[in-house]
Amino acid sequence: MGRVALEVADIFRAHGPAWRARQAGHLSLAQLKIMSAIEQVPHSGAGGHALRCDACDHVEVSYNSCRNRHCPKCRAKAAQRWLEARQADLLPVEYYHVVFTLPEPIGALAYTNKTVIYRLLFDMAAETLMTIAADPKHLGARIGATLVLHTWGSAMTHHPHVHGIVPGGGLSLDGSRWIACRRGFFLPVRVLSRLFRRRFIEELAKLHAAGQFRFFGDHADLADPGAFARWLAPLRETEWVIYAKRPFAGPEAVLAYLSRYTHRVAIANSRLVAMEGNHVSFRWKDYRAKGGPGTRP
Repeated sequence: MGRVALEVADIFRAHGPAWRARQAGHLSLAQLKIMSAIEQVPHSGAGGHALRCDACDHVEVSYNSCRNRHCPKCRAKAAQRWLEARQADLLPVEYYHVVFTLPEPIGALAYTNKTVIYRLLFDMAAETLMTIAADPKHLGARIGATLVLHTWGSAMTHHPHVHGIVPGGGLSLDGSRWIACRRGFFLPVRVLSRLFRRRFIEELAKLHAAGQFRFFGDHADLADPGAFARWLAPLRETEWVIYAKRPFAGPEAVLAYLSRYTHRVAIANSRLVAMEGNHVSFRWKDYRAKGGPGTRP
């Protein structure tokens, strides 16, 4: 297979210095280190090693990986290790694929409050699953789950949601036996959605009262408690999207899908189309629009 025509590292090397100069004072040390690592791969600045054939004296130089989790080239092995570890944890039972998605207004707020809202998304998804599963009216068991955060959708826009792979059953509340869910059915999606919505909004209000959010631009007015309460009100009435189904290809397929996201960034080298002057074009997908995949400048 030939070398990819265009890579993120090529773009960073071509335009990174000028961009960093314009953003001076606004970039963290971590961001600068990420750019530096990606710019050096594959590159002699990352170090490397030479392979020499004793028969023909041919020498092939391989540069070292930067091992940065944001690098589109250097996380394949880490993803494989993650996948193998998760597959080793699988039980000989049915599994279900669950997804908890935030409404667009909260997703927009998360863009400038990532740490707070992403953590809340994880906490509320886990709490919702465990609470409903423990209810004797539904399963009456203590369950486990593997949850993975996705922060973008197929259209390459900010779209925070959590994927989970969950065994179809759990330990009885006294820990004495395994309780399996009804075959082909995990937990009622509507019940999960209602509890997730209520608990997420409750915790959002608490975090606002504790001064945990930062508001900018169109959200600046939400710093006022009354304005924030009015902003929350319609979210109590909208449907929050929860997905919970048994994967047709089994839990291994879901884990393989999730592994590709745990160790990669949104703009993979394979998405890049062209770099012309100060413009970069890349491929994206929006399955809600006719025509499917497209190219975005």
